[in-house]
Amino acid sequence: MATSSVSKGCFVFKPNFKKRRTSVPIDEYFNKGKNESEDSKLRFETYQLLWQQMKSETERLQEELNKNLFDSLIEFLQKSYSGFQKNSRDWGYQIKLREIPTAALVLGVNVTDHDLTFRSLREALQNNVTPYVVSLQARECPDMKHFLQKLVSQLMDCCIDVESKEEENVQITQKITHCSMDSLSSWYMNVTQKTDSKKPGKKRTSSSQWQSPPVVLILKDMESFTTKVLQDFIIISSQHLHEFPLILIFGIATSPIIIHRLLPHAISSLLCIELFQSLSCKEHLTTVLDKLLLTTQFPFKLSEKVLQILINIFLYHDFSIQNFIKGLQLSLLEHFCSQSLSVLCCNLPEAKRRISFLSDNQCENVRRLPSFRRYVEKQAAEKQVALLTSERFLKEETQSLLENLHVYHTNYFLVLRCFHHFTSSLPKCPLGRQIRELYCTCLEKNIWESEEYASALQLLRMLAKDELTTILQKCLDVFRASEKQLGNTAKRIEEFLAQFQSLDAQAKEEEDTSGSQSKGLQKTDLYHLQKALLEMKELRRTSKKPTKFEVLREKVVNFIDTLVREHLLPPDTQPLHEALYCSAAHSIRERLNAAPRMALHTALNNPYYYLKNEALKSEEGCIPSVAPDICIAYKLHLECSRLINLVDWSEAFATVVTAAEQMDANSMTSEERDEMIHARFIRAVSELELLGFIKPTKQKTDHVARLTWGGC
Repeated sequence: MATSSVSKGCFVFKPNFKKRRTSVPIDEYFNKGKNESEDSKLRFETYQLLWQQMKSETERLQEELNKNLFDSLIEFLQKSYSGFQKNSRDWGYQIKLREIPTAALVLGVNVTDHDLTFRSLREALQNNVTPYVVSLQARECPDMKHFLQKLVSQLMDCCIDVESKEEENVQITQKITHCSMDSLSSWYMNVTQKTDSKKPGKKRTSSSQWQSPPVVLILKDMESFTTKVLQDFIIISSQHLHEFPLILIFGIATSPIIIHRLLPHAISSLLCIELFQSLSCKEHLTTVLDKLLLTTQFPFKLSEKVLQILINIFLYHDFSIQNFIKGLQLSLLEHFCSQSLSVLCCNLPEAKRRISFLSDNQCENVRRLPSFRRYVEKQAAEKQVALLTSERFLKEETQSLLENLHVYHTNYFLVLRCFHHFTSSLPKCPLGRQIRELYCTCLEKNIWESEEYASALQLLRMLAKDELTTILQKCLDVFRASEKQLGNTAKRIEEFLAQFQSLDAQAKEEEDTSGSQSKGLQKTDLYHLQKALLEMKELRRTSKKPTKFEVLREKVVNFIDTLVREHLLPPDTQPLHEALYCSAAHSIRERLNAAPRMALHTALNNPYYYLKNEALKSEEGCIPSVAPDICIAYKLHLECSRLINLVDWSEAFATVVTAAEQMDANSMTSEERDEMIHARFIRAVSELELLGFIKPTKQKTDHVARLTWGGC
């Protein structure tokens, strides 16, 4: 694309989207040196299919969790505007004169998840309540002028009638320039009148069933709005409610008390506030883990270290469910990209079919797995030879091992949920209150070898009969809800419950008999009564015979202990677990929990780490003269104290730089070379100041202050 002009100029060319260069397919990144292209393509397709299934499950879960909140919000809107739906002239009387219906929506500190929630809320309101839904943020509304401009511009895009929308687009620019509540009120009356007159006989949709649907204004981050802007808008809106019906939704991240801190009583009295609370972030995380990881629906699983990294980032950084799901997606991508046998991370019938078509290289990859090598070492000599030499026998054994791994997961999650019911209500919760804590412990080691497990069993042996029967009933519901029950476990639990019920019947009979015997007892004095009680106490202490309930309770605890020891084995004890479990904890931590200061220090102190240039290799403590200028200046500044003399720093910089330019010394004069080195030094110092390593100081002339210590 060439241009000719008499004088130099700047020419702007809009890009041609039709001729845009196509990017490299993502599946090419799966193709590494030793992997075949067919294998990489299959792994990428498997990754896409599995992630789409997990993504759709998270979206469905999000809708279910928000359903109750959105339903209560919609019900609040309908109650607030029920009187206005009948007769618009009675608006002021139906909502207590000038009170604006306001919903205070407390969403929590996970601000990164709020956009998705408000987007879903806006769609729900437009489909069920009103087409006029406006969403504003504090950064868009620094003053009242911009507030009204954004409000008007979004309302113009929320027209009920598509034909009238085309006519109004001509007047949008004029209305935005001189927008006010009077112009908004007149616009609202015109739009609602046109809608009623144009479609008198048509059946309206659910969002436009009202003759004059209200305008819903969502303030996403209410805490960030300027106090004066909020106060002015509420005062003006309350004076126009009879002609411009408005409802406010405040998005609150901290606490509802922020409303009274931002708005004085004279302003907050103009609002009819109702509080709505969303689901807790931790409860949301527990539900996501339960539906995505603690299930056999998806074969992909996380190792203990990877799962702990994702949970720690959630609990100690942002409380964001969306970021947790992105971390889960990254783990899935890393697993399929780095593990060649991740082609088996699919449903069991498809995995068996793929095993039968494994190539020789893939069979060798199976033999190299640490878990498979441990399995081979435990087999007889003849079977070891067959597994290491026969491809056919290896494939048959791999199919059997993979089927056992899926059965292991089915039993594992059933016993895990059952054991969680026992441990979650114990005092001080030695194994954790949440199921994710128990799951992480079981992934890490044999849980029955820990001290917490021993203390949990001691507490279980002191449970009352009512508590024990309630927990057993919950466990029975868990096993009944599963399609594949764990042997006769459900029958054993039913037998325990029946025995506890029979104990109740026997206890009633004993009470009746003891009551009848007590009637025949003779009166005695205090001395003989005390003597009899002491004898009974001594007899009980010497005999130590447990009651029937204690015997039955001990049987239940031993039964649970047997289930745990048999089915809650760590995943790394199972052959072929590497095909389903992502264990790249180091790579996930580097990408999700980055340390920018350490990365910057490494880049400046050792540029070879990133540039991979052999000329930049140097011994520790040495400064390579061919390094970038900023690296030379940085390593020199590490040798200085709190205040750095610019003259000494410049001379040291020139000494290092000229060592590499002795061969080219004749190409320019000494003055030109000094000026060039001085300019390079000034640029390097400016870059270090921009990065925050130094700053100017007035304590000494021609000095700068050092800001970082300890090598970073």
